[in-house]
Amino acid sequence: MRERKMREIEKIASTIRELAQPGMKPKVLIEAVKDRHPEATRKEIARAAFLSVILSAQHSLEDLQALHDIAHDTREDNDV
Repeated sequence: MRERKMREIEKIASTIRELAQPGMKPKVLIEAVKDRHPEATRKEIARAAFLSVILSAQHSLEDLQALHDIAHDTREDNDV
């Protein structure tokens, strides 16, 4: 069960890396991700966004910052 959940998070993270753009609003990204992963929860998308940040750390710092902002903003939205 745990491995299956992790594989799903990794798939969502891959989608996030593909779709995320600098300056993109979290809500827009979440909607785009939900189009491809309709059963994903906001919490799973937030976790995938953080995973994307971790996996992208070795690449572009600009992309890293954009993903960090999205992950952070999404997490704050979940806390409300």
